[in-house]
Amino acid sequence: MYTMKSICDVLHIPYETLRYYCNEGLVPNVKRDQNNYRIFDDRDLSWLTSLQCLRKCGLSIKEIKEYLNLCLEGPSSIETRKKMLAVRKESLLQEIESIQASIAFIDHKQEFYDGVLSGTIKYTSNLISVD
Repeated sequence: MYTMKSICDVLHIPYETLRYYCNEGLVPNVKRDQNNYRIFDDRDLSWLTSLQCLRKCGLSIKEIKEYLNLCLEGPSSIETRKKMLAVRKESLLQEIESIQASIAFIDHKQEFYDGVLSGTIKYTSNLISVD
């Protein structure tokens, strides 16, 4: 069994974040010890790891609640969950494409600046006149 603090240490999240997740109902079936402190088992830890990943994927709390509710329905909701994740994956792939284009722009500018600094390329600007 894990305490709130030990879960936070394992997942590298602030205590307040875990408390928020619990209070928002994002950790179903939270158990409590004899002192009424929340305690977690390996299944909770596994779910919280998945929850972190869903957040990093950009799902909102509302979307995660929807996903969680589908998970709690069991196998009958697998197709719906797959579609939900596929939509998010497509969005992430578009973000990757945009980031790659930005990196390509930076690489191009760096090569240009290196050429100007080495004297192999004449400096030009779209913003100022250079004689």
